Amino acid sequence: MRIKTFKYGIHPEERKHISKGMAIASLPPGGLLKIPLDQHIGKPAAPVVKPGDAVKEGTLIAAADGYVSANIHSPVSGTVIKVETQPNFRGGKSTCIFIENDFKYEKDYLPPAEKDKDSLVKRAREAGIVGMGGAGFPLDVKLSPKNAVNTLLINASECEPYITCDYRLMTERAEKILKGVEYLRIASGAANAVIGVEANKTDAFEELSRYAGGNITVELLKTKYPEGGEKQLIYALTKKKVPAGKLPSDIGYIVSNVATAYAMAEAAEDGKPLIERIVTVSGKAVGKPANYSVRIGTSFRELKEASEGGENFVKAIAGGPMMGVALHSVDFPVTKTSGALLLLTEDEIRSVEPTPCLNCGRCANVCPMSLLPMRTDALILHDKIDECRQYHPELCIECGCCAYVCPAKRPLVQSQRLAKKLIRQKGK
Repeated sequence: MRIKTFKYGIHPEERKHISKGMAIASLPPGGLLKIPLDQHIGKPAAPVVKPGDAVKEGTLIAAADGYVSANIHSPVSGTVIKVETQPNFRGGKSTCIFIENDFKYEKDYLPPAEKDKDSLVKRAREAGIVGMGGAGFPLDVKLSPKNAVNTLLINASECEPYITCDYRLMTERAEKILKGVEYLRIASGAANAVIGVEANKTDAFEELSRYAGGNITVELLKTKYPEGGEKQLIYALTKKKVPAGKLPSDIGYIVSNVATAYAMAEAAEDGKPLIERIVTVSGKAVGKPANYSVRIGTSFRELKEASEGGENFVKAIAGGPMMGVALHSVDFPVTKTSGALLLLTEDEIRSVEPTPCLNCGRCANVCPMSLLPMRTDALILHDKIDECRQYHPELCIECGCCAYVCPAKRPLVQSQRLAKKLIRQKGK
């Protein structure tokens, strides 16, 4: 079988061996869970409960507030303690609902859904399912594009270093993933579906292939980062390019994630809302690396303690080392898009100070979007915002390839991010 890929990109040290062999283990939630209402792209959900209300596992506690929004459900049974604004790990603030766990786990699930297109789209919205590969886009909105969709593409690459939550899901629960893929295919109106798996996960490829068939096929992808990027995955599997400023659906494709497909199967068959996900805990400061099945709202500190995370870490990251967010505290909660908690030691990070650009061009040579990151970086340093526009920082997917290869250790991703922000502000 020919291995498929996209242009450019990098192959960072994988470091997946740390947690790859750890089977999914259930992590019981603690006594208090903090559930943010902005776990998705779009408008935060609106609370529908108040302090003192009794809830069950699966009870709706915040309703989608607008078209691009998502329902939030209680991950446990218990009592609503308070609803208040709290700092989030992105540097902003989020409205959060605090629930005291009664440890009874009484369920309040939805009935099984009909398996037709409209019913499945409705179920995705009812269950609060969002993209679980990191972006958090509400699934029902993605399944309802303006243009007809021919092919559903499933991202099973998991190309970020360290992270193995999707790998364990594929090797342990492939049959249900395939059911979810079929539901997504029906809901999107696509004629067929293609699952792309990186070549460093041949056992996952074989397991998915066992249950694939009919309108669903499985393809091998080259082990390369960012193979899981939406536009990179489309090009790898179809050799089609998504034009600048356009969506995948504009050229007949929808891209989803294996964990999202699994959540869709649980919602359609079991009536289970998205209240739980698999999270990898890894890094050299972790005594017992793991892949936990975690209730939304569980504190990262609970994951750290369960995995015997030491205090010798110098950086904690929510997500992967390339696109994750550095944490100044591990007291933030797990959300629907939390794929990993990394506790990294000094020898796992790059703590040197940046030096002036060497004009080597390495960043441009690896950029999967064919941008010139060094030019944006230089211009933004001198506040030349209008000149930045010609280098199209808005197309940057913030994958981090440029910063990874930069010998001067320039903060190239931050420069692209700042350029986007300043251009938007000036436009307003």
